[in-house]
Amino acid sequence: MSESTHSSEQQESWNNTVRYAVASDVGMRRAINQDSMSAMPAESKSSWERLGHFFVVADGMGAHAAGELASKLAAELIPHHYLKLRDMSPAESLHKSISEANAEIYRRGQANIEFRSMGTTCSVLSLLPEGAVVAHVGDSRVYQARGKQLFQLTFDHSLVWEMQAAGEVTDETARSGVIPKNVITRSLGPNANVQIDLEGPFPVQRGDRFLLCSDGLSGQITDEEIGVLLRTLSPADAAQVFVDLSNLRGGPDNITAIVVEVVDDRIATSTQGAIAVRRLGPRRSFSTALGVVTAVCFSAALILLLISLFPLALVASALGVLALVTGLAQVFWNAPETNSSATRYGNGPYRQYKATAYQPLFEHLAGTMKSLREASEERNWKIDWPKLDERFAQACARADAQDFATAVSIQSQVIIDLMEQIRKQRGGNTGDSAVDL
Repeated sequence: MSESTHSSEQQESWNNTVRYAVASDVGMRRAINQDSMSAMPAESKSSWERLGHFFVVADGMGAHAAGELASKLAAELIPHHYLKLRDMSPAESLHKSISEANAEIYRRGQANIEFRSMGTTCSVLSLLPEGAVVAHVGDSRVYQARGKQLFQLTFDHSLVWEMQAAGEVTDETARSGVIPKNVITRSLGPNANVQIDLEGPFPVQRGDRFLLCSDGLSGQITDEEIGVLLRTLSPADAAQVFVDLSNLRGGPDNITAIVVEVVDDRIATSTQGAIAVRRLGPRRSFSTALGVVTAVCFSAALILLLISLFPLALVASALGVLALVTGLAQVFWNAPETNSSATRYGNGPYRQYKATAYQPLFEHLAGTMKSLREASEERNWKIDWPKLDERFAQACARADAQDFATAVSIQSQVIIDLMEQIRKQRGGNTGDSAVDL
C-alpha cells in the first residue's frame, strides 16, 4: 500500500494536486498475483499539461507465469511509450502506447511456447487539463465518483456485456449468471493487433474520486458498495477495504485497486459540465474473440451430439448462436457515431449508480464482526477485541443516529484493523480467513 498526500504547504510539488493509493493482493484461491499496476503523477505543471496524472491497472491471463508477464509488460511499457510520445496529443499517445505494448506482448508470446497466447487487460486513466481521458482493453474498470453518484467510464469487453450491447440479452438475464461473466472478448497480447477504446474527456472537479480496478474487485463488491466506500473513505482506506472485503467474500481472483482523489482546483477542468450516461449501443466491429467463442461452442455442440449428450449439445449450440448474432450485430447494426468533435472519444460513461450510504450496507459490514469473531475463536487467533469493540460501538451509535456515512467509515476501518491483525498472525497470508458474507 502506498499513498501520496496533499499538503497546502507543498504547493510547489504538482503531484500534490491529487491524492492516491494503490493496493493489490493475490486473493484466496490463486497461487500468484497476475495483476500489475503503475502510477505516474505529474511532478510539475508543465508535465501535467503535456502528460497528466497517469495510472494503469492490468489483469493478466495465461498458464504458469504467462499472465503475470503479460500484465507486468503492460504496466511497464504503456507508461514508457507514453512518455516517449509526448509530442503527440494525449489521446493519440495513449492509443499508440497501448498498441506498442500489445505488439511487444504478442512478440514475446510468439517467441516462447510457454507464453503463447498470453494476454492481459489494461485500463489507463490520465487526468489532463481537458479532463479525464481513459484508454481501455478488457474487463478491468475505471469508475468516477462525484457527489452522490458513481459512473462507470469503461465498457466491459466481455461476452455478457457485448450481448447486452447488441440487445441479445436483458439485464436480468445477464445478472442471473447464465452467461459466464469471465469470458472476455478483447485483451492485449493474443493477437498482433487490438481494438482500443478511448473515452472522454470527462469533466473533473475538486473532490472527484476515481477507481481503477481488476475484476477480482468488481466481481465481489457491488457497484453501489463501491460508490459508497469510494465516496466516504480516504484513498488509502478505500483501496485497502476493497481488498479486504473481496477476500472476505471468497477472493476467487487477484484483487487490484488504484484510488485517486482530486484535491486541488488547479487541475479541475475549466468547463464543469455534468457527467451524462449515454445509452449503451452496439460495438463497432466483429470481435475476434466472439468468433472464437462461436467456433468453440459449435464444435463442442457437435462433439456432444455425437456422444448423444443432447441437452448439453443444445446449450452449447444456443451459446454459439448468441455469440454469432452478437458479432453480426456489431457489424451490421452499428450505432451512429456520437462524437461531435475530434476531441470527444467513446460513449462513456456507460452506467450510473447511487453512492449514498444506507442502513443495509452498514449492517452488512457490521456482520463481519460476528463472522470473524467466530472464525478467530475456532483458529485461536489473538485479536485485540476490546479496542475493536469500542470502535464498533462508535459505528453502531452513528448508525442509530442515521449517520450512515460516518458509520460505514468507522466500520470499514474496523475491518481493515481486524484483517491486518489476522495477516500478521498468518505471516501476511489471509488464506484461511474467508467468511460467508
